[in-house]
Amino acid sequence: MTFSIVGRCAETGQLGIAISSSSIAVGARCPWLRTGVGAVSSQNITLPALGPQILDGLDEGLAPHQALDRALTRNGYSQYRQVAVVDAQGRTALFSGNHALGINNAVAGEQCVAAGNLLANSAVIERMVEAFENSEGCLAARLLSALQAGQDAGGEAGAVHSAALSVVGELVWPIVDLRVDWAEENPIGELNKLWAAYQPQLQDYLTRALNPTLAPSYGVPGDE
Repeated sequence: MTFSIVGRCAETGQLGIAISSSSIAVGARCPWLRTGVGAVSSQNITLPALGPQILDGLDEGLAPHQALDRALTRNGYSQYRQVAVVDAQGRTALFSGNHALGINNAVAGEQCVAAGNLLANSAVIERMVEAFENSEGCLAARLLSALQAGQDAGGEAGAVHSAALSVVGELVWPIVDLRVDWAEENPIGELNKLWAAYQPQLQDYLTRALNPTLAPSYGVPGDE
C-alpha cells in the first residue's frame, strides 16, 4: 500500500520525507514534519494522529523510540501500524505491527528510515536506504533518489497512484511540499517533474516571504 523514506541532512539539519502509495493523496495523511524536532511517516492502516503525537514527544525531549512507544500505546491497535521516525539529531525509530499488510519491511540507516508494506519484495526497503546513504546533493533530491530506487527494485506489489515530498529547514513552514494526489501511472515520475520545476524557484519563494522588497517577478498577471 505504501513505501517511504524519512531522512535528515547532516550538513543542513533539514528533515524530509518522500512517500508513494497505491492509495489516493498519500501526502495528506502520512508524512508529518516539524522544524527542529523531527519527521514521522505514519502508514499501513494509517492513523494520522500518530504523526503529531510523536512529534510532540520529541519536542518534549523524548528519544525517538520513547515518543513512538508512547504514541502507539496511547492509541491502541498498534498491530496495524507502521511508523518511521527521524529526530532533529538524526536518531531513528521504527515499528511494523504484526498486522502490517503483505510483504513489509522497515530498515534504519544513517540518519534515515525506510519502510513499506504490500511490497513486491522486502529488498525494496533495503535499496531505498542504500540509495539515500550513497546519494549526494540536497535532501529533497536524495529522498527522491531513494524513492525511485525503491520503485526500481519492485516497489509495491501493485501499481502506485500517489506520491509526495516534504522538507523542513530552519523556517516554521515546509520549504518543499509537493504532492501528486492521483496519477493513473508513474506518480513518482510526476513528482520528480514537480521537483525539477520547483527547485529553481525554491529560494525565490523564501526570499518573497522573508523580504518582499527583494521579491522577484515571474511575469504572471498581477505579479508586478
